Amino acid sequence: MNVDLALEQLLDARTAEVYTKEELHKKLQRSAETGIPLRVKLGVDPTAPDIHLGHTVVLRKMRAFQDLGHTGVLIIGDYTALVGDPTGRSKTRPQLSYEEIEHNAATYREQVFKILDPERTEIVHNGDWFKKLSFGEVLRLTSRFTVARLLERDDFANRFSKNLPISLHEVMYPIMQAYDSVMVRADVELGATEQTFNILMGRQLQENMGQERQIGLLAPILTGTCGSVRMSKSIGNYIGIAESPSEIFGKTMSIPDNLIGEYLRLASEFEADEVERFERSLSDGSANPRDVKFQLARHLVSLYHGDDAADKAGSEFEQIFSKRDLPDEMPVLELKRDELEEGRIWIVKLLKLANAASSNSNAIGLVQQGAVQLDGARVDADAPDVKIESGMTLKVGKRRFFRIELSN
Repeated sequence: MNVDLALEQLLDARTAEVYTKEELHKKLQRSAETGIPLRVKLGVDPTAPDIHLGHTVVLRKMRAFQDLGHTGVLIIGDYTALVGDPTGRSKTRPQLSYEEIEHNAATYREQVFKILDPERTEIVHNGDWFKKLSFGEVLRLTSRFTVARLLERDDFANRFSKNLPISLHEVMYPIMQAYDSVMVRADVELGATEQTFNILMGRQLQENMGQERQIGLLAPILTGTCGSVRMSKSIGNYIGIAESPSEIFGKTMSIPDNLIGEYLRLASEFEADEVERFERSLSDGSANPRDVKFQLARHLVSLYHGDDAADKAGSEFEQIFSKRDLPDEMPVLELKRDELEEGRIWIVKLLKLANAASSNSNAIGLVQQGAVQLDGARVDADAPDVKIESGMTLKVGKRRFFRIELSN
């Protein structure tokens, strides 16, 4: 392996900072000489189901290491998820139950191999070691850190200065993440730039416990589809890789034009020269942003669902949004006639039966925003009881369609 070439491949657009480049070069050189692969750690806390494009930035960085012959160590943070990463939080996260965490973890395990090489991946749970620690061992672990060091973290420092509460279990989070690095003997830890403090804590603890310090390789944060803040499931500005092809396609087409370059660089697998060509054509006005987004949307669907699904999603998007037609295939919402009162139903109930709204208030909000149509007619927020006939089309938002069928 040519170490300089490997380093050049790793330090691409998906790398924002390295602690440190010189140390990484030495580790790569030693690996090349000994034939022993580096152990590249990535911790993911399953605080919500499904992986979105923001997660894929670091997952693809791990894949880049794997393609060079190194081992990816994916830590499912079932115990760190019990705490919840306080990064960027102005208040304590609500704690999840272990059942919720396990459900979410199952979806992560199913989805990561859309990107990672299963032959070069180890998956471990940090509960495997945390559940075995005695209280005495926890005390010895925490004795290696100072309160002053922990309060250097911006989130804690800001809350402390404003006299906002900081729970003791939150303070444990960076210590737990650091201990993960010790337990898997990480050579490299990957994370977004917001994880800088936690990753540097890992370097400190490894050195303190007699291990060689890991490299911290930090990736840029992908902006959500809203165009203003990071991609997040809790905010709802995400594109999930397990979502349907039409959802991925439609959401990609909805991103602001000024995000096209960022998504090309961080979320796609286009070659660097192709990304540069796209960005140049956008900059000089020779390309229509909509056309570039269309190619990006098709590319992303192809990555996670295949070429056939990408072709179909693209055709369906054109059919619905350019030709203003209905999609050829729609999920069927089957209603029993006895669910209707004189052939009518409360629109809120209809949306919930279609799983198109998570709650009554969510359904009411969709109607008030004018986002609900029946057979092309907008549902009136002041007359929420609607007349239903078999064969009607329910449209929710821009991309969700249902064909209503009545049965006895």
